[in-house]
Amino acid sequence: MTREEIVTTLKSRYSGQIIDFLDKSKSRIYMEIKPESLRTIAAYVFKELEARFNTASGVDNRFHIEILYHFTIDSINLLISFRVKVNRENPVIDSLTSVFKGADFIEREMHELLGIEFTGQPDKRRLLLSDQWPEGVHPLRSDYKEWDSDAIRDRGV
Repeated sequence: MTREEIVTTLKSRYSGQIIDFLDKSKSRIYMEIKPESLRTIAAYVFKELEARFNTASGVDNRFHIEILYHFTIDSINLLISFRVKVNRENPVIDSLTSVFKGADFIEREMHELLGIEFTGQPDKRRLLLSDQWPEGVHPLRSDYKEWDSDAIRDRGV
């Protein structure tokens, strides 16, 4: 499938699920999608378009939590990025581990650091934070308050 065919197909197939579509350059596409559409669209891009999952990242924007998912179709040098905004007070979204196992570690990381709950995430073990770290305290949230009076955190978490 050509780049143009992919753009046309994504826009028509998921028109009601796409909030914004930015055709940034010949090698970059950004799509803001509805959270409830993530698994469906990601499955299509990963399985049907045979895109490679690169990574995902999350950020607390104070009003919502934003997650960016990045996929590459190497054969045509195209990077497709999905932007999904979830409610900051109840950040819940479907896990993509049922679509591809590569989502596991990054979802666990975002859960620990930002408090995002990934529905269907099969592995809830901690990945980065110590077992002594309190539940419900997420160090990358904008309202994070130091919980350990003895901690010296001058180099990150």
